[in-house]
Amino acid sequence: MQLAQRIVGTEAEGPGRRAALWVQGCSLRCPGCCNPELFTAQGGTATDVDALARALLADGTLEGISLLGGEPTEQAEGCAALAAAVQRGGLSVMLYTGYTLAELRAQKSPHVDALLGHCDLVVDGRYERDQHDTTRRWIGSKNQTLHFLSPRYRADDPRFAAPNTIELRLDRGGVTVNGWPRESDLVWRRR
Repeated sequence: MQLAQRIVGTEAEGPGRRAALWVQGCSLRCPGCCNPELFTAQGGTATDVDALARALLADGTLEGISLLGGEPTEQAEGCAALAAAVQRGGLSVMLYTGYTLAELRAQKSPHVDALLGHCDLVVDGRYERDQHDTTRRWIGSKNQTLHFLSPRYRADDPRFAAPNTIELRLDRGGVTVNGWPRESDLVWRRR
C-alpha cells in the first residue's frame, strides 16, 4: 500500500478512537477536495500491510481504522488485506470512497468486493463542493451517504449525531489538522 499519512488515535475520522490511514492516489479528482495533494499516485510511503496490521492491533486503544484518501478502492488489494487482518483482531473498518456502492459493485472486482466485505461503515459518493454539508457527522457533501454494512454500528448511536470536529496536533514537524471543518474553519487555509 502507498500511504500518504496516518494518524493513530484520532476521534475525528469515525466513531471511537481510530487509526486514520490516507492512501496516495485518486483518479476521481473531485473539485474542492480537501486532499488534492493525494491525487497523484506518486508519493506517499510504501507500507507493508502485515506489519501495519500488527502495529495497529498491538496499540490496544483503538476501536477501528478509517481508510481515506486519495481513493482507497484504487488500492483495493492492500486495503482489503489490511481490513481483513484488523477486523479479525476485533477492530472496526470505515471506508471513505468517492465512488458509490453501486459503482463499486458494478466493477465486479474481487479486491473491491473483499474490501467491502470487511467494512462496517462506508461513506460513498464524490465530494460536491456546491453541496458542502456540515450537518451530518463524517460527511463532506449532501450527495454522500453513510452505509451501515454490518451490525457493529447503528444509526441511532449518539456518536453519529454529534457535530463534526477537527483535531490539531502540534509537534516539532509542524501542525497536523484533520477532521471535518465547517466552511468558516477553512478560511485560514485559503490565504
